[in-house]
Order: sequence, then C-alpha cells, then structure tokens
Amino acid sequence: MKVVGIGGSLAAQSSSLAALKIALEGAAEGGAQTELFDVRALGLPMYSPEIKDAPEAVRRLCDGVHGAGGLLWSSPLYHGTISGSFKNALDWLQLLSDRKPAFLTDKVVGLISTAGGTQGLQAVNTMEFVVRALRGWAVPLVIPIPQAWRVFDKEGVHDETVAEQLRVLGKEVTRVAKQFASKVLTTPDVERAEAQVQPITEKEATSSES
Repeated sequence: MKVVGIGGSLAAQSSSLAALKIALEGAAEGGAQTELFDVRALGLPMYSPEIKDAPEAVRRLCDGVHGAGGLLWSSPLYHGTISGSFKNALDWLQLLSDRKPAFLTDKVVGLISTAGGTQGLQAVNTMEFVVRALRGWAVPLVIPIPQAWRVFDKEGVHDETVAEQLRVLGKEVTRVAKQFASKVLTTPDVERAEAQVQPITEKEATSSES
C-alpha cells in the first residue's frame, strides 16, 4: 500500500509541511510505502487548461497520486481557506481525468490544516469539498492545528499530543486504504452516474450520455 502526502506552503519554514511529515511517519508505521510532494519544492506553474504539455513535476505528482491507495493533504489556513499554492497543486490533478479509474476514485484521504490563530477547520472543510468533487473518500478523523506556531518551529515539534494525533491519522489512512483495496467500492454504474451528475470534463460529459 502506498500513501502519498501533498502539502506545505511557499514559506521556507512550513508548519503544514512539518505536520505532513509526521503523519507520513504514522502511515509508514502502519505498513505503507510513502512519498512526499512538497508544494514549495515542486515549483508548479499556475494551472491552466490550455497547457497541453504538462511539466515534469506535474506528471510526477499526478503519477504518484494515481498510484497511491491513500493520500494525506496538509495546507495552512490563509484567510479562511487553503493556500493558493496548495489549491494549485490540487487543480493539476485534473490531468487524472483520463485515468482508469478517474481522479481519486476509491482513494482514501486524510486532512490536516495548520493555522496561526485559533481557527483551522475552514481549510479542512474546503479540502473535504475537493475530495468529494474528485470522487475520493475522506476519513472522519481530521487534524486542524490552531496556533501552529506553538507546536512547530525550526527545532521541530513541541507538542507530543498533536504529533501522536498526526501519526494516528497516517495509520488510519493506511488501514482504511488497505480495506478499500480488498473490495470493489465504485461500480461502473456509479461511475456513469457520477459523470452524469457532476461531469468534470467535456469528454466525460459527452460519454456519459451514451
């Protein structure tokens, strides 16, 4: 079982990236092979549907996500929602529209957010909307981390309770992904219904009519 982490920010010291790394440690402890995609290191261009030749970093991200059974997403909270750089990485997952199965079908996703203030759940809620739109499954356990500057700094993590929660999330994503991999969840009938109710591409909308 492979679990892929996507997250971080454009800041040199990112609390959301630090949280993601700990959650991936938990996934590894649960028996998963892990891979990290740091949005700052990826250096992705802004998504545009007119770009026909996707950069190598984009292809590597999409291939990694497609090959994973579980995902961990981690974003800072900026002005009540996820960061622009993190959303841009998710927008590039549009390239998974022609994969079989498409997008995040039957992939399990764990959600993490870090905030400077006392709120953090808004970013988690936004990510959950995206998971649903891309046909994935978010685990009920979510980790919003308020006042993340108290938890993380350049020396590491200073709240073992939060660190353990993150590891548990990683383990839970791995556990559920293993269960999902053992059975057929999304049938062809459901795939056709999803394409009819919420087609994401013109090709999908056209093919769903037949």
